[in-house]
Amino acid sequence: MATAPGVRTVAAVFGLLLLAFALSSTVIYLASPARAASPSSILLNLRPFAARCPPTPPLRVFMYDLPPRFHVAMMASSRNGGGGAEGNSTAFPAWPPSAGGIRRQHSVEYWMMASLQQQRQQGGAAAEAVRVRDPDAAEAFFVPFFSSLSFNVHGRNMTDPDTEADRLLQVELMDILWKSKYWQRSAGRDHVIPMHHPNAFRFLRDMVNASVLIVSDFGRYTKELASLRKDVVAPYVHVVDSFLNDDASDPFEARPTLLFFRGRTVRKDEGKIRGKLAKLLKGKDGVRFENSLATGDGIKISTDGMRSSKFCLHPAGDTPSSCRLFDAIVSHCIPVIISSRIELPFEDEIDYSEFSLFFSVEEALEPDYLLNQLRQMPKEKWVEMWSKLKNVSSHYEFQYPPRKDDAVNMIWRQVRNKIPAVNLAIHRSRRLKVPDWW
Repeated sequence: MATAPGVRTVAAVFGLLLLAFALSSTVIYLASPARAASPSSILLNLRPFAARCPPTPPLRVFMYDLPPRFHVAMMASSRNGGGGAEGNSTAFPAWPPSAGGIRRQHSVEYWMMASLQQQRQQGGAAAEAVRVRDPDAAEAFFVPFFSSLSFNVHGRNMTDPDTEADRLLQVELMDILWKSKYWQRSAGRDHVIPMHHPNAFRFLRDMVNASVLIVSDFGRYTKELASLRKDVVAPYVHVVDSFLNDDASDPFEARPTLLFFRGRTVRKDEGKIRGKLAKLLKGKDGVRFENSLATGDGIKISTDGMRSSKFCLHPAGDTPSSCRLFDAIVSHCIPVIISSRIELPFEDEIDYSEFSLFFSVEEALEPDYLLNQLRQMPKEKWVEMWSKLKNVSSHYEFQYPPRKDDAVNMIWRQVRNKIPAVNLAIHRSRRLKVPDWW
């Protein structure tokens, strides 16, 4: 007997309801707490998929071919000692060992330029940036002007008449860039310009305010000139030797000093806190607080002091940051950071709270508060932070040729992360007919 159409319709609807119920029951069953997969098992199941993802290709960088007077020639004329080039004049010169102190601290520009010289020595995938000879194939344009070294070589201070040489280099450089069709094409937005010293490029900064700047912090920059949105905070080049054999069986007991500071206490701006801290901390039990300059003997004393201390004090200098923080990191001395406006390198990848302590200025100046906090830290917690500090210290090493995830490669990775926002700004500027409404 044939089935009536109405009965077939009801049966079909009923069948769909049963199927929906079965599916919903299955979902509820899989998601029930008793059957839920652990996070670790989920990660294990996802790893085969992640392994098939191709690695991110290195950033393609075109480097301007500037005359040596803009970069390596200044190394040979350094007043801290001679020499830049070693051996064959066509080889890229080694950083002169005699050019230490403030010039070494801000030599990020040199190491970035060096990283683009011998790409084959980086071991393929280790390189975060590769040099391309065709500017049309480039994603970013590197300007190899040693602006920090220029400030330090040409004149002893900002009122010295010899600083005119620094200004003239900046004027000549800007003339070169303005005539470049690649600068004109992006208004300099995709150009990478190191100015790590707080006084670097000081005469014509406003003319490069759209570029990707490599800075130590934002202490002497206006919001119109520099920001985290487009610029890269790079570490100082440490001046103490790295602690390579820090393998004591009991590292806590191997560091008898509780808190160490050695440096200049007469500073400007936020750095005035150093003098106040000296009055609070000098003479306290377990504290070494010493005035010094970054001379050869002073650096050796600082090296020994950091390696024998559990905590190293890092108050602001003339600007929010200083080389002392990175000396402490490679010495595996847990940094105690006191600065209201500090910006830290690679903070999108590195959690500084895992191996550093942070205090506000008000907390640091409260009598005995800071020392009590340090003394109350359990040994197990200190060892945990010390271990994490050892693990991240390789990210703050500058070397040539660069190595995977060292400071230079980390900086280039930060630059690459800025490129999408750079391209957005470039593309919007090409179609906007009125000032940016946003």
